[in-house]
Order: sequence, then structure tokens, then C-alpha cells
Amino acid sequence: MASVKRAYNEDLSKRLTLSQKIFVRSRKGKATKIVQEHYLRTDIPCSSQLCPTCALNPPKDSSGTSRPFVLSSDPPSVKSWGPHYLVPDTNIYMKAMDLLEHFAAFYDVIVLQTALDELRNLSLPLYNRLRALTRSQEKRFYVFHNEFRQETFVQRLEGETINDQNDRAIRNACVWYSVHLQEAVAGTGRSAPTILLLSEDKDNIRKSKELGIACATLETYVKELPQADTLLDMIVVEGDEDASGPNRYSYAEYYSTSRIQGGVKEGLLHQGILNINQYNFLEGSVPVAGFERPLLILGRESINRAMHGDVVVIEVLPREQWKQPSTKIVEEETVSKNDNPEDDAQENVVTAQERRVLIEAARQAQHSSAEFRVQPTAKVVGIVKRNWRSYVGHIDASSVPADAANARRQSSVFLIPMNKCIPKIRLRTRQAINLLGKRVLAAVDSWEPTSRYPEGHFVRTLGDIESKDAETEALLLEYDVQYHQFTQTVLDCLPKEGHNWRVPADSSDPLWKGRQDLRELLVCSIDPPGCQDIDDALHARVLPNGNFEVGVHIADVSHFVKPDTAMDNEAASRGTTVYLVDKRIDMLPVLLGTDLCSLKPYVERFAFSAIWEMTPEAEIVNTSFTKSVIRSKEAFSYEQAQLRIDDKSINDDLTQGMRILLKLSKILKQKRMDAGALNLASPEVKVQTESETSDPMEVGVKQLYETNSLVEEFMLLANISVAAKIYDSFPQSAMLRRHAPPPATNFEVLADQLRVCKAMTLRCDSSRALADSLDECVDPDEPYLNTLIRIMATRCMLAAEYFCSGTMTYSEFSHYGLASPIYTHWTSPIRRYADVVAHRQLAAAITYETLHPSLRDKPKLQRICQNINQRHRNAQFAGRASIEYYVGQALKSREIDAEGYVMKVFSNGFIVFVPQFGVEGPIHLRDIGNPEPPCNFDEERYTLIFHKDTDKETRLQMFDRVVVRVETVVEESTGKRKVALRLRKPLV
Repeated sequence: MASVKRAYNEDLSKRLTLSQKIFVRSRKGKATKIVQEHYLRTDIPCSSQLCPTCALNPPKDSSGTSRPFVLSSDPPSVKSWGPHYLVPDTNIYMKAMDLLEHFAAFYDVIVLQTALDELRNLSLPLYNRLRALTRSQEKRFYVFHNEFRQETFVQRLEGETINDQNDRAIRNACVWYSVHLQEAVAGTGRSAPTILLLSEDKDNIRKSKELGIACATLETYVKELPQADTLLDMIVVEGDEDASGPNRYSYAEYYSTSRIQGGVKEGLLHQGILNINQYNFLEGSVPVAGFERPLLILGRESINRAMHGDVVVIEVLPREQWKQPSTKIVEEETVSKNDNPEDDAQENVVTAQERRVLIEAARQAQHSSAEFRVQPTAKVVGIVKRNWRSYVGHIDASSVPADAANARRQSSVFLIPMNKCIPKIRLRTRQAINLLGKRVLAAVDSWEPTSRYPEGHFVRTLGDIESKDAETEALLLEYDVQYHQFTQTVLDCLPKEGHNWRVPADSSDPLWKGRQDLRELLVCSIDPPGCQDIDDALHARVLPNGNFEVGVHIADVSHFVKPDTAMDNEAASRGTTVYLVDKRIDMLPVLLGTDLCSLKPYVERFAFSAIWEMTPEAEIVNTSFTKSVIRSKEAFSYEQAQLRIDDKSINDDLTQGMRILLKLSKILKQKRMDAGALNLASPEVKVQTESETSDPMEVGVKQLYETNSLVEEFMLLANISVAAKIYDSFPQSAMLRRHAPPPATNFEVLADQLRVCKAMTLRCDSSRALADSLDECVDPDEPYLNTLIRIMATRCMLAAEYFCSGTMTYSEFSHYGLASPIYTHWTSPIRRYADVVAHRQLAAAITYETLHPSLRDKPKLQRICQNINQRHRNAQFAGRASIEYYVGQALKSREIDAEGYVMKVFSNGFIVFVPQFGVEGPIHLRDIGNPEPPCNFDEERYTLIFHKDTDKETRLQMFDRVVVRVETVVEESTGKRKVALRLRKPLV
């Protein structure tokens, strides 16, 4: 250690207390000299509980509040280094974040500012995960600002690279910590913990050892830890440097950065997000501006190691190579089930079976008489941004070596992801046998040109396949739902009174300032049964002039959630509450969501109210907005409200107000329909669960009442009114929501299917034309057909999205589905962050408060919009996946015959939708007969002709009604219990 002290003291003598960076910035022909001063301090604490000196300067959090010393006085100990504090370099954070987050190891970690800043430049997601670790009180990660402490700051040397400077800064910080802690424990009889540098850089390790710094590679360190086998599996797999030679296949190399940039600029190359077809893993598409249809990507070679969700660069193939989408169901497990995870050398990029699929697609394109079926076809030539994340799946039992139970060596196995759009992932693991039958979380590390599959590493197990907890956590991870507990920092933002918080009784209290007392109004809420997070309530009453006063009252969340607080940042990150069958993943802590903000009956609550004067014809005379205090008189379910309205013996003022609301809502809806609003549909089912265990009992279709429409109409009216107000006040930064008109090409296939199969016409030149033609798509003999067509039309739409008004022209603001020129979300701030922003902007628009600077920051608002758009979509997917899981469990060990409708026809099967359970799934010809019956596929007529069981011919066409046997099976490809359908008989 004497050498460490000597090196430290020699370097310290060369250090300055002030550093200056001088550079010249040129702009518009003028040169400006810029001087940046870098102040150095000596009071930045080490944060070790062993150090009495730094205890005088305790570390502070982002708000400036002192917090306890982070690093333990009794840190973890291993055989080679004894008690120690860890100092990872940047590469460790890049490749081992899953390890660092693991509960079994990696406590008392010193996060150097040098490494943290470098990580932020390399990977913002990993930076955010590391920041989350530094906020964890359990893991004890401490950020040491080494670049601002006098003793640890290093000047860049002449000719030194930035990377070398950073490595030297990390080594210097390790030396300082070693000396500092030795001095801290001197005379106490205790030994200072070892400062252990973790690095994979051989040169950095060599130089560290020369300075007497204890250092280790990740693998060397992990081998000394408990649960070493599990943790070693989590180390990122490096690419095989020897994967070359005449027997190795190879994907095409990606174009160089300069070639990509030049090609995109000149319009020769295009950029977009790759979407893999859920029914054909060899087919992808990329929507690109300037093309009416998405560009088609066919085959492994053309997809070229890109994965679902990647932002890719593509090159359009010559027109004679354009093809049409495949008409076959192609599943990876049937095409590549014999692949060996241990050996790529004997494989080709494209197998003979895959090649046959591609050849068949080419033949179809040549013989198709429908020009619209042929799409521009392209190939992937580069990746702009990987969408890699942690993937949930299960280990393919057939890929596990026979001797895996007895061998302690690592073996390669395949993880089959739950998402069929994701390819198999090759993992190296020592615990293959123990992982069988488990839900497994894994991360992708690389996909080399010489590897048929991506390489990844094991992260952790979630539990047994089909267990409720494992499957629920799996879908939360799969859809990137933030389900962690709220941190103490977030909870500290809550009112100290907790559930005892009350609206002040004295209206002269400062909290009443600017609020209108509306407690005497007959306000009520109407929600789904069992709703606890009540966002909205309504009232209506007759005015002396014969008009009506109508009010929508929304929970005043922004009173409790202030901008730029820990709770606000957490809500912005989560974006939305996620509703599953058996639980709710809240955007806000439960104290707010289900109590203090919730507009529960019989208690006073702060609200934000929109109030209109309306004529009996629902014409708006005037609109006002006010912060308020209300006292809801009742909380109804939709059914309860409907029963009360319909009961002619009940004529109290509250019920009469509800009847006024219902009458006006019908007029408002008709006005929207007349303006061209769309009445679309989606599968709506409910799962009845056992109250104590949440086990599923029954599945049924959701029943809708007129009161559902009542609430919807007034929420739409409130959102439209608020949108106009905040845009008028803040035209550059209003939080709005738009629904772009879908390209006409999106409806071409559906329109052709209706024309050919039902002699119906679908017009889509405007939303009004589409709405009218959907109304006309009626078959008296098939009452459900119109709903089915509306479901299919919904899938042709573009997704609605949040945006900042200053990023688009007014003509782009419109909401196609609602036929409204402007729209926002304001009515659900307990469960949507966009509504919280709209609340703040509306409060400023009515001069209740000043607008926070962050709400004028257009780039920041646009980043918020991008996040909540993604979170909103993921929440919808997670909710549907939860219903799918519970439907599967409810039907477990049961077989039910139910009616369904043919939604899509392939040459080797068809897709059936079953309204009773809200599910759809494929029926393969191979499952209808053994052997697979011969068939005749008429692509132009959307008809599949085959023989089932007997020689009698069976003919199925799009929209046909069929009877199917509904049962559940554990799907081999995903490990999920899913509804499986078997054809019983057609009803044509």
C-alpha cells in the first residue's frame, strides 16, 4: 500500500484547484472565445460509514437533502479480497447491468462520475437503470463525483485519448479511496475495505496492478460469489472471434455509416421500424414515408439479423423482384425445430424448407391478378437502433444436451420467446436442466453475421410455466410495464397526513384560494363495477331560462403532484396505469389514486371542473373551467346507473340530473356521427374471478349500457373543450392527441374481401364516407357480421398519439375517429400522465397558477409524448395478454363448442374469431385431417376448399360462420396456455 500512497501524493502535487477549458465557437462568420471554468472541491464525501471525517459533509440527494452514508461499514467479503467496495469501469456497466441489479450480489458499489457520464453517452437506458440503482437503499450504490474533487480530478495529457483519460481517472479515484479509507480507520483497530476495481480492459488491469490497485475481471470476481453458477450465466456472451472459415455461413454485412447516411439523404435508402408478421416469422414489413404500402421484407437473408421493433435501414429491390405477402402460416418451431444450438457450422442461413416458402411466395406474385397484392419489396442493409430488451420465454427441451444433468460445463440451449415475432435466442448456461419448465428472462447480447441466431445470456427465472405469478410478471416484463414498488423518495412527496388528509373546513384557508365551492351540486360518478380510482364525476340541472347546466368534474391530481418532483418524474416515466384482470399497476401511489384524489362519494374532494350551459338541443351557450371543491353524492356502476334512470318510480333530483345527462349525451353522439365520427369495435370480454384467490371462474362478453355512452360523450366533450382552451393559450406547447387519417391502401384488402365475399362496398375517402359504408355493411342473416367488420376496420387504422402542438401544423391536429379538429386527454389524470400535463396547462390558461417552465419546453414535451405513446400501447397489449391468460385458465380442462367467424384465409389454414371469448386463433389443415387433407386455395375468392374426415368437400370463405371446439393447450412454441380451436362444422 506504500506504493499506492506514494503514487497518490506525487499526482496530487500536480493538481490545480481550478481548471479552464478554452475553445473557439464559429457562427455566421464570427468567432467567439468560450471559457469554461471547472471548479474543484475538497468536501465531496466518500460516503463510507467508516469515515468520521466525511461524516461532517454527508451526501445529498438531487433536492439537496442530506441522506445517510451509503456505503456500509460492514461490506460484503469474498475469499480473495476480503471485505471490499466495488468500483466498476464503464464497460462493466455496459455488459453486466443485469448482474449489478441481481439481489444475490453487488452491494456497496462506488459509481464514479467518470463512468456514469460515459455510460450516459453510450446508452441512455442503461444509464437510467444505473441511476435507479443509486436510488435503491438496499443495494447501496453511491455516485462519487470524482471529476469535481480536487484530489481525484485528472487533466487530459497531451496526446491522450478520452478513453485513456477516463481509465486514468478511474484508477486515480481507486487510489484516493484506498488512501482515504486507510487514514479514516487509522487507530481504530479496524482494516479498511479493499477498493476492488472491476474491468475487462487488459491494459487498464495491468496499469492498475502497477499502482497496487486490487482489480479483477467480471468472471474472476463472480466465481467467488455465492450462487456463482446462476450469476455466471448472466455474463454477456462475446461474439465468437473464430467464427470464420469455408464451412461458416454468413449474413450480408451492413452498409457503412457513410453509405447509409448518403443513401438516406439521396432517397436511395429508407428508414423505418421493422414489424414481423405474427403468422409468418419469415415475413416483415417497414412503413416508410413516400410509399403507399409498407415495404415487404421476405426471408432470413433480407431481414438480415434485424428483430421486431428495430429501426432499420432498407434498400428497395428492383421492381421485377417485388412480391406479395405470403399466403401461408409459417411458424418457426415447425421450420427450425431440428436446429442444433451447439453447432452453426453445418447450417445455412436459409434452410431448404424456408427456401420453398420463399419460392412459393414468388410464384404467387407472378400469378396474382390483383395488382394491389404486390408490394414494394426490400432488404435490410443497416440497423439505426436496436430494440433489444429482456425477453421472456422458456428453454426448448429438445435443445438441452442429454448429459446436461451431470455436466457442470456451460452448454448452449435455445430460449423460445413468448413473442412469436422474436427469433430463438441461443444461451450459454450451466443450469439447463433446472431451467426446464420455468419462465426464463434473458437478454440479447449480439447477433454476429456468422450466427444463425442471436446470442444472449440468462437473467433470472420468474417461476414455473403457467403459475399465475410467473405468467403475470412475464407479461409485465414482455410489455415493459414498470411494476416496481414506489421508492421512498416518491412516497416522501405524499401529504404527511396520509389517509387523514382532508379538504380544509375553513374556506379562507390558502388551499381554497381560486377554488369554487360546488359541494351543493348533485354530483355523482358512473364507472365499471368495483372502480376505486374514480377520475370523473358529473352533474346536470335545469337553469331558470330553460337551458341546462352540465358539469364534468375531474380529480385534481395536479394539486398533489407538482412538476419536477420525484413523484412527477415517476408518473411521467410510467405514463399510465395498467389494468390487468386481477390487479392494477398504478401510475400514482395508492394513497392518491384510490383515496385523496379519487372522487369517492360522501367526502369532499378537490376537483377541476368544466361547466357548460347547454340548450335542450345540446347546443353549447358558454363554457367555463374552474378549480373546485365537490362532494359526490353517489358512486354508481354503469348497470346501477342504468337501472336507476330506467326506474320510473325514482324521481329525486339526482336521478333527474342523470336523465338529463343521458338525453343530452344521445344528441351529442348523433352530432358526432353526423360529422363523420366512427363507431368502431374491438373484442370486449370480461373474466369473472374468485374474490379471494383471483382464480378465473367464467368468461363472458362485456355488457354495455346507455350509461357507458353517457359518460363517454361528456368525457369527449370535456377533452375537446380543454384542447381548444390550452391550444388558444399555449399554441406552441399544448399537450394534444391526434388520430391521423389512414392511407386508403390500408383498406384495400378489406374492401376487396367485402366486395368479393359479401357484395358490399367499403368507402374510405373520408371518415364520414367510411362511417356511412360501415353502417351499410349489414347482413340480416348474420347479426354479428357488422361488428366483425368494424373490428377488422379498426385494425386498418393508424394509432392515435399524443403530441406537442408546436411540432405540427393545425391541419395535422385532427382526430379522424372522433371527427374533431382538436382533441386532448384531460379527464383521467389519476391513470394517464398526459392528463396531468393538460391539467397544469389548463390551470395556467385560466390564471389559477403560472405555467411551470418545463411545460413550455417543446423538446421536453415531445420526449414525454414519445414515452407516454409507447407506455399507452404497451398497457393495452399487457391488458389483452392478461385477459388471454385468464381466459386460457378459465377454460382449462374444458371443451366448449362455440360459433366463430373466418377472419383470414391462408393456403394451409385459416384464422377464426370467437366472439363469446374474444379470442382468435389459427386452424391448420394439418390439424383437420391426418394426413393433411388436399386442398385448393382460391386467393382471388378468399376461399379454401378441402376434405374434412370424409370425401365430402368443405368450402370456407372469408366471413363464414363456423362452429369450433374451444379448448386450451400449452403452446409448444411459446410455453403459454392458449385457446386452441378445432373445426367442428361450417355454418354456410
